[in-house]
Amino acid sequence: MEPTELDDQLDDVFVLDVREDQEWDAGRIAQAVHIPMGQLNARIDEIPKDTPIVCVCRSGSRSRAVTDALNRADFQAHNLEGGMHAWEDADLPIVDDDGDGGWVA
Repeated sequence: MEPTELDDQLDDVFVLDVREDQEWDAGRIAQAVHIPMGQLNARIDEIPKDTPIVCVCRSGSRSRAVTDALNRADFQAHNLEGGMHAWEDADLPIVDDDGDGGWVA
């Protein structure tokens, strides 16, 4: 999924950010839920099976692996192509803990 396509569908999808804590803290998509890739198995019950999921990381590589794993487990998952770098390049909003402009770490 391309960044602008995700932006158009934010109300209809579950955005799963699989980056590490320091990356998340620097900046994220406001609607995203943070479950680092290494915690995915332990927290799989937090991910809805009845909603399309868009997985996000910094460049799209880690989130591609998570997307593939979720699809094998009967979730409906998509990868944000290019990750947060592509989101930033599309001039889409990035927030930090204060709701201010974040950045991609």
